[in-house]
Amino acid sequence: MSITHEFAYVKPQSMAEALAFLSQHGKEALVLAGGTDLVVMIREGAEHPKLLVDIKGLPELQMLELKNKKLTIGARITFTDLLDSSVVRQKFPILWESAKTVASVGIRNRATLVGNICSAVPCMDSAPALFVYDAEILAKNVNEERMIPVGKWFVAPHKTALQPGEFVTGVILKLPPKKHAGCYVKLERTAEDLAQVGLAVLVNEDRHYKLSYCAVSPVPVRAGKIEQLLHGKDIADDLIAKAKELVKEEISPISDVRASKEYRLHMAEIMLERGLKASVARLSGKGPEYGANLL
Repeated sequence: MSITHEFAYVKPQSMAEALAFLSQHGKEALVLAGGTDLVVMIREGAEHPKLLVDIKGLPELQMLELKNKKLTIGARITFTDLLDSSVVRQKFPILWESAKTVASVGIRNRATLVGNICSAVPCMDSAPALFVYDAEILAKNVNEERMIPVGKWFVAPHKTALQPGEFVTGVILKLPPKKHAGCYVKLERTAEDLAQVGLAVLVNEDRHYKLSYCAVSPVPVRAGKIEQLLHGKDIADDLIAKAKELVKEEISPISDVRASKEYRLHMAEIMLERGLKASVARLSGKGPEYGANLL
């Protein structure tokens, strides 16, 4: 299917120029980076912009830097950039593992992390990792920049807290203060498919757990009740059984062409058990390597 919708295209050479275009055109302007989601949405009629603002000419958005225990990921950073980063792999392994599951090599070479969260599809692979790392989204307009906690970023399917005239310049992840490990477990029909269920788990040496699901609710969610149950405890079969009983209180899966809600709920429980066991094993220096399929 070809794109039949007409729109103007600009490629600003400075941040000020980009912000001016977005301020002038408001809701009628959309930002183009990788385009792997946006081009499809325009082609299918889900988006009807009058102006595309191409930000690939802005070098400051190519930042991928760990400084003062915070990782800044610029709006032009692709999933391949994340996978190629030794800092991401060593310091933020759950993000690295989730990036490895995104689509195909060709898509990862173009798709950006920021574009992924701006699309706000319920099954996005990046969101659970951002939740467990307490990410903040940097949104900028001509007058100011604001930092939005990831828990307040996703409003509804395909809808975020971004306001007209703003665009996301980057994402900041906080380096956990203590030794940690974790995993991203993804259920998919075939390799390179969208998630039917996604789960990120983070555990530190004090047995403080963070968990986040995607693809099983309108927006990605933290599993707060399960986190509270597990807090400070060592993983054991009886504790896992209690945690699995809480899964249905944390998520609200639907049935669609990729899976039934019953199957998603069942697999979310299985993924919780395997994810917890793998994360604790990795924390002790054992367990499967990051990137291994836990299903």
